[in-house]
Amino acid sequence: MVMWIRRHRAQLKLAVRMTVASLAAYILCRLLDLPQSYPAVLTAVIVMQGSVGASLKAMLDRLLGSLGGAVWGVAVLVVLRPFNGLGLGLAFTVVLIPLALLAALKPAYRAAPVTAIILLLTPSNAVSPEAQAIQRVLEIGLGGIVAMAVALLVLPARAHEGMAEAAGRAIGKMGDLAAIVVKGLSGEGDPDAIQSLHDDIRIALSQAEAAGDDATRERATYLRAGPDPQSILRTLRRLRNDLAAVGRTTAEPLPEPLRLLAEPASRVAAAIAAFLHADGEATTNQKPSPSLQEADAAFTGFASAVAESRKARLMRDLSDETVGRVFGLAFVLEQLHQNLKDLVDRTDELARHPGA
Repeated sequence: MVMWIRRHRAQLKLAVRMTVASLAAYILCRLLDLPQSYPAVLTAVIVMQGSVGASLKAMLDRLLGSLGGAVWGVAVLVVLRPFNGLGLGLAFTVVLIPLALLAALKPAYRAAPVTAIILLLTPSNAVSPEAQAIQRVLEIGLGGIVAMAVALLVLPARAHEGMAEAAGRAIGKMGDLAAIVVKGLSGEGDPDAIQSLHDDIRIALSQAEAAGDDATRERATYLRAGPDPQSILRTLRRLRNDLAAVGRTTAEPLPEPLRLLAEPASRVAAAIAAFLHADGEATTNQKPSPSLQEADAAFTGFASAVAESRKARLMRDLSDETVGRVFGLAFVLEQLHQNLKDLVDRTDELARHPGA
């Protein structure tokens, strides 16, 4: 039970925040004697997301969508003045065509057709359509404000932390990939395993990028300080591309004269894998990056092996394609080396602002 709670700590915190926000919105509606409480309560539940940045985006999207739907709904009611079923059907059509298209093109604004439909379906002889629209937007705004207050004050979860966790997973998967990606040079490659790891990396990077967008939003609205979260995401995308390029150059075994390069390439791969696994843990926990010294030595060893093979004129009788593969691998590994150095800096940046 304790392990389950630890694994689902973020989800449990979100459930608590969602419950507190909905109850607070309902109580405020009663205290303010608002005729309808469900728009505020529903908005509080919808707006509450896994992080402050995501909640901010959800609040703005719902408020803008509701405002647009209310304005359009009121305009249709004022112009058409539907007093019977046929008129109401016409009003429905006029209201829904543009708002449904908007929701289809911009899913974030799905609140627009919902708000307009509520205005059409809940006519009141006591107040005008304009007053109904204002009341609805105020109720939704109240729910959004309550949700943001709860997100900031009750077990707050920063997108910065979620991004670090997802980035750490992506880095760890890159370490798994680095450990096997050069085995093709010695004829021991596993294309299926490599493809599976590329898929896992893509998923982890997508999660990190989504959290990074929320973290950027928090940073732009001064809800948190710290480095630009997009910096480490750019570095991770470059590393993924480097590993993919390494895989393309090592997909087939080297011819016999150059088989001696397989061993130093394997040492490079092992050093990269060890570093990435350690750096993934450091990134997840927002700790300083591990040393790159072992990987530096492995990269130097591979470059020396390539230089020795040239001096020994081992490539003299080989095809241009094979020679191109060798120098292409050397170039890609150098690029990968530089991007690993950049990853060290990005990991250290996160460590200097833990939980920011």
